[in-house]
Amino acid sequence: MRRMPQRCLFVVRMQEIMRKPELLVPASSLEVLKVAVTFGADAVYIGGEAFGLRAKAKNFSMEEIKEGIAFAHEHGVRVYVTANILAHNGDLEGVRAYFEELKKIGPDALIISDPGVYQIAKEVCPEIERHISTQANNTNYGTYQFWYGLGAKRVVSARELSLEELKEIRRRIPEDMEIETFVHGAMCISYSGRCLLSNFFTGRDANQGACTHPCRWKYSVMEESRPGEYFPVYENERGTYIFNSKDLCMIEHIPDLIDAGIDSFKIEGRMKTALYVATVARTYRKAIDDYLEDPKLYEAHLDWYRSQISNCTYRQFTTGFFYGKPTDEAQIYDSNTYAKDYTYLGIVGDKDDQGRYSIEQRNKFSVGEEIEIMKPDGENRVVTVKAIYDEEGNGMDSAPHPKQKLWIDLGTEMDRFDILRRREIE
Repeated sequence: MRRMPQRCLFVVRMQEIMRKPELLVPASSLEVLKVAVTFGADAVYIGGEAFGLRAKAKNFSMEEIKEGIAFAHEHGVRVYVTANILAHNGDLEGVRAYFEELKKIGPDALIISDPGVYQIAKEVCPEIERHISTQANNTNYGTYQFWYGLGAKRVVSARELSLEELKEIRRRIPEDMEIETFVHGAMCISYSGRCLLSNFFTGRDANQGACTHPCRWKYSVMEESRPGEYFPVYENERGTYIFNSKDLCMIEHIPDLIDAGIDSFKIEGRMKTALYVATVARTYRKAIDDYLEDPKLYEAHLDWYRSQISNCTYRQFTTGFFYGKPTDEAQIYDSNTYAKDYTYLGIVGDKDDQGRYSIEQRNKFSVGEEIEIMKPDGENRVVTVKAIYDEEGNGMDSAPHPKQKLWIDLGTEMDRFDILRRREIE
């Protein structure tokens, strides 16, 4: 019998020891869901038209949820539906009816924070996995054990936990219980996202899905008896900052996340564009796969991960609470302006018999302009726009109108769901 090479034995043993993490990617619409699936997601989380915490997202109708689940399942990808509001009395009957509809469609899991909502899900659709949202403030192994005893499959950790705390949770919970953790995106600085600022300032309740993001406004803090003296906002031993943070980014720390025993790496961003989702999904997909194949391969590609992850709209990056409580320098950004290296132009659609491709334009671009085709395998193909046509086939010099349906010729073959973008040179 032929012996397995030593390197192969090492890889097999490593994979036996490590829990292979799921890459969980957000989707704001059916279109973005298909992009997330195409660019490497293992699972996608979405919101329906009610009972999720992103009321301003496009969200999904029941028909769109059905179509999205069908598309994802065709590609071996799971779909989770958020129902993570903190429910009031008047919400409960609607929640029940909503879950009865979802039962017919069959998502892979429901993401829930409210115990009353959880109980309804358990009664109405017990066959659908129940995951406990970060909104439930899951900060210790006792909380995980509690939810496991009630039948939850997975708990999403509070953003305030360190890697050492997550390791301890992993040691103290059943092997078949899953830990989901945010590894990239906005840090909702309140307590695990349970914010009161929006409701206080604008009357729109963040815990009901109507957040106005007041944490991103510009503030000065002044004590009443000391006019003109401004003070920083500090964290105490048990709490956290009330104002918004830099964006979380753990692309350089994949080994530590895997070592902690985290089952699902969650990307924040149910309000984000297809370009953002494609960029982040593709980068984390390659980083995870590279590390599982060979840690040295991951190390060799670190510069590529860093360069790619900054190719979408983002704020300054932080590692959050993973390595202990951050200082104000590590947490608070010095500008609330997003960095923007690329502009999103559209998603490649169907090809016609003349070799042109359909897109729904997102930002202006022109004939003769140099743009990029972003592909799921990591290729960024630089091309020149050769021709633009409207829906009737009339030639155009430029595409100035957002969401205009166009046919374009870029002089090269493309695939459905490729992303078109333009590099912005300062």
